[in-house]
Amino acid sequence: MSTGWRLSSQLAWRFRRSRGQSGFTSFISASSTLGIALGCCVMILLLSVMNGFERELKDRLLAVLPHGELTAVTPEGINDWQQQVQRFQADPNVRYVAPVTQMAAMLQSAGKMNAVQVTGIDTRFTPSTRIHLMTAPEQWQAFEQQPNGILLGRGIMKKLGVEVGQKVQLLMPQQGDSQHFRPPKSVWFDVVGAAGIGGELVDNHLALIHLSKASSILGVTSGAQGLEFGFADPFRAPFLMRELGMGFEQYVYISDWTRTHGHLYQDIKLVRAVVYLVLTLLIAVACFNIVSTLVMAVNEKRREIAMLKTMGARDSLIVSAFMLQGLFNGLIGTAFGVFSGLVLAWKLSALASGLESLTGITLLSGDIYFIDFLPSQIHLFDVLVTAAIALGLSSAATLYPAVKAARIEPAKVLGH
Repeated sequence: MSTGWRLSSQLAWRFRRSRGQSGFTSFISASSTLGIALGCCVMILLLSVMNGFERELKDRLLAVLPHGELTAVTPEGINDWQQQVQRFQADPNVRYVAPVTQMAAMLQSAGKMNAVQVTGIDTRFTPSTRIHLMTAPEQWQAFEQQPNGILLGRGIMKKLGVEVGQKVQLLMPQQGDSQHFRPPKSVWFDVVGAAGIGGELVDNHLALIHLSKASSILGVTSGAQGLEFGFADPFRAPFLMRELGMGFEQYVYISDWTRTHGHLYQDIKLVRAVVYLVLTLLIAVACFNIVSTLVMAVNEKRREIAMLKTMGARDSLIVSAFMLQGLFNGLIGTAFGVFSGLVLAWKLSALASGLESLTGITLLSGDIYFIDFLPSQIHLFDVLVTAAIALGLSSAATLYPAVKAARIEPAKVLGH
């Protein structure tokens, strides 16, 4: 360290620890440090929660839902879907491809009805990760062995009061002309198990039957109405699906998970942006207290500054001394805020669970959301950005008071 910087740091530390500093100035200085620490702590904590929700969205919800779908425009379905599956499986971006046939229907049992989204699947193409997350292994085996079996979402079974082993009636509307009314098609199924991941998004509307059964009901002659895709990176699904759909041999409808469940991901991104904006403003407000502290410190140290300049101190020495004095507040506040934010984010799930047990209040209900705990994941980039914002604003806040101190004229101060 050069002699100038060593002298500047010594002066900054002496000015900061000076006993002649008023109590009000000390209070403003402490409040600025506390404000910076609070802003850094809350920003790291909330960003970690957003990262946790994004991780759970990817590992839970997107591990069950298809990332994209190609659906045939014509009622006959996908032409030669077996060959198409083999072709798409060679793509390194594609994790799995499975044929599906989907329909909207009403499920009836004991006089109760519920709207469901029925999906016909081929068990040979269903990835094991989806099976383990959605249903119990023994129920999946029962579904494989029962051609007329159906897996229902847990929410549907609860609403209809249905249990495994009972029969349910599936009602599907049929198209008719203006002259004649065609009654809905009715098909009976055996409930072989419950499926779902928790929350209203899947459990209240999910129904799985065999692909051959679904295609037979809808009259899909090719055997599959569409293809569903899973990608190694689900967040690239919109781009990849558009690329696959545009190169497909027949006319298809292109869809991806951002169209059906993308509001969750967009909400996370929106909240992240709001957190950055609001807490950056909070840190900026705390840094304004640094300006107030240094301005009052300059007024209190006018005689000392004048004497230093009389003894030959340059303006750069005075500027750097007061900038370092303000940066001490920023460094202390940032260090304490980052440390406390990391500790709280690390233990957040356990703290939230303890708070629920203590108060009896459920923070996240598994019946509504796809998770029943408060997730948290620390990203080094967020920590570095938070620290950089705090230190950058702290540095900017010291400029005006430091320049004002350097402009003090010794003759006017010492003359009085």
